[in-house]
Amino acid sequence: MLTLSRKSLLALEAVVDVALHARPDPVQAREITKRQGVPQRYLEQVMQALVRANILRGVRGPRGGYRLARERRRISVKEVITVIEALESEETAEHFNSPLGQQIIAPLCSRLQRAIDTEMDGITIADLCTGIDQPDQETDNFTI
Repeated sequence: MLTLSRKSLLALEAVVDVALHARPDPVQAREITKRQGVPQRYLEQVMQALVRANILRGVRGPRGGYRLARERRRISVKEVITVIEALESEETAEHFNSPLGQQIIAPLCSRLQRAIDTEMDGITIADLCTGIDQPDQETDNFTI
């Protein structure tokens, strides 16, 4: 089964976390690590990659943290995953050394990856945030 790496899953969770909690103040990394249960040093590497890719925007200062760099509906799951895959590609490389691997397995993996990429490209952060209960968020009251 093809699965997302731990860093890719962490990146998705972090971007959704920022999308849900960055009102009115930016989300601090320590808040994300507390909610997601990951070490802050591990998270910071992922967050900086997302800032460099213009998915998140870093806010400096004592009340600083992270905000989305664009609207939720303009950030796709594929975009987040691609940033992290580029980060991880330096660490690991996929090799098919045997003729069987090169002729059969590599094309299969490529075809599957294209299908997954197409699906992920159609899913936005806004889609992931839809339907999530947020009891700690203020809701607008439109009663007269």
